[in-house]
Amino acid sequence: MSVALLSLLQLSDPTLPIGGYSHSAGLETYVQQGIVNNATAAKSFVTEMLTRNLQYTDAAFVSLAFDAAQRGDLKKILALDEECTGVKLPMEMRQASQKLGIRLIKIFQAVCKNEMADEYREAIRLKKADGHYCIAFGVYAAVLGIDKKDALSAFYYTAAVGFTSNCVKLIPLGQQDGQELLFSLQPLIKQLAENSLEPDNDLIGLCCAGFDVSCMQHEQLYSRLYMS
Repeated sequence: MSVALLSLLQLSDPTLPIGGYSHSAGLETYVQQGIVNNATAAKSFVTEMLTRNLQYTDAAFVSLAFDAAQRGDLKKILALDEECTGVKLPMEMRQASQKLGIRLIKIFQAVCKNEMADEYREAIRLKKADGHYCIAFGVYAAVLGIDKKDALSAFYYTAAVGFTSNCVKLIPLGQQDGQELLFSLQPLIKQLAENSLEPDNDLIGLCCAGFDVSCMQHEQLYSRLYMS
């Protein structure tokens, strides 16, 4: 087993202690509104989040940050970080992305000594960057020598696991329903990873407005289990 594979497993581990379990990405709003209320609706939510949101935002940034880190292009990484802040319109989603990213960096900077990663961390400390999770994921995937397609596949899979786990808890669904949903997403994740190898810069920020609205509405929910 290669060191790169082990590094990827750790980097993309859904149980990594960065606080991902605290965020529902607007799902809690949909559940309270009765829109996502069964296994079929859950699959639709997860599928749409991956294809209409992540593909044109976070996954695209992972791909581009990976390329920039391989070139040692800190200027590009900082530009991507700034752009990521710009396309995340809901306040809670911006804050979640930054919190997850900074915690991810805190974990890996202690065990991954790399000049490129250290420069990005220093830029965050100096408030020249926000430290988004997707940017940090792409940077560390590159400096750890992980294959790009594998990194993208793992990124999509980790997101799918998070969305599915939240569906199981909130709707609620049975654990078997959740696992069947994840199995059914495998062909989609494979295709999305291939699509994201060379993202179209002109499409970055393209998303389904309904997701942004649900995230904004989440800020005003009477009761909440999640931070976003």
